[in-house]
Amino acid sequence: MPSASSPLRKLGFLTIGSFDRADPRAGHETTLQVIELGERLGFDGAWLRHRHLQYGISSPVAVMAAATQRTSRIELGTAVTPLGWENPLRLAEDLATVDVLSGGRINPGVSVGPPLRFGDVRDALYPDTADVEDFTYERVKRLVGLIRGEPASPFQGTVGIEEYSDQVQPHSPGLADRIWYGAASPGSAEWAGRQGLSLLTSSVLKAPGPDDTTDFATLQRAQIETFRAHHPAGGKARVSQGLVVIPTDTATPQQRAKYAAYVEARTPRTARPQGPANMLFAPDVLGPSEQVAETLYAHAGFQAVDEVVFALPFGFEAADYVQILTDTATRLGPALGWSPRTG
Repeated sequence: MPSASSPLRKLGFLTIGSFDRADPRAGHETTLQVIELGERLGFDGAWLRHRHLQYGISSPVAVMAAATQRTSRIELGTAVTPLGWENPLRLAEDLATVDVLSGGRINPGVSVGPPLRFGDVRDALYPDTADVEDFTYERVKRLVGLIRGEPASPFQGTVGIEEYSDQVQPHSPGLADRIWYGAASPGSAEWAGRQGLSLLTSSVLKAPGPDDTTDFATLQRAQIETFRAHHPAGGKARVSQGLVVIPTDTATPQQRAKYAAYVEARTPRTARPQGPANMLFAPDVLGPSEQVAETLYAHAGFQAVDEVVFALPFGFEAADYVQILTDTATRLGPALGWSPRTG
């Protein structure tokens, strides 16, 4: 078994929350049950992907609100919410409300840029303002400021029997310090560091020019180092690494065959950057926990963090997620020096 220089401090998982378009309730119920299982297994966090106009979670804030009423300890996050779809003021209200309901367990992860397939949705999303919407980092700064308590209105006081605040209500102390930025490039990692945010680094990065390395682990390590070099907390700034990790210790032969086929189908895209944005994908990590641990300990990105959020594969059955999460919590996590939370 490999030895780590320091134990893994926090272990979380990420789900897309897939559902059948003919029966969306069942898929959302499965997602909530997965989160409940994660809490029982001692995971530190359950994170939700954000998918618009797809058959995955379109409203993670609503799902987190439901999860707060079915859990008591596990942290709940988004990885990530694309702010191009959001009004920062309204999102600040929603996040603060859910954080209050959760007792301070919400970790909002966000990103910026125009919405994906913006040409298809601009008339429905911003019919009158599409050409003047600001999709830059300023959108994040607005959200953070509003959550922190900066004025949202010049007026506070009483009108008749109605009392008005000039700040987002409810105010949830500490929420602003739990905002994460999903960075894909060194530039966005540097910006997130300068803002004092936490960093989510996932299984997708923006590759550099053709003369630079395209080794994913090396690029991820460099991104983390850039972020911390510009963060007020330096080397203590929080970074969570996300990879698709599938332990197979207790998997059935049928499950192992399914998992292997899933990884095989996705592996070709990891050989070179993809698409006009030059995005580089990390290889999925599949195998018994001892083997997976060895792979992770040799990964330059993993070596730089003490928090991870392993992504669950898309489109699997509920029983598959039970097996993967159980093996992760009871076998892989301990192999990485992690201990489950029990209270």
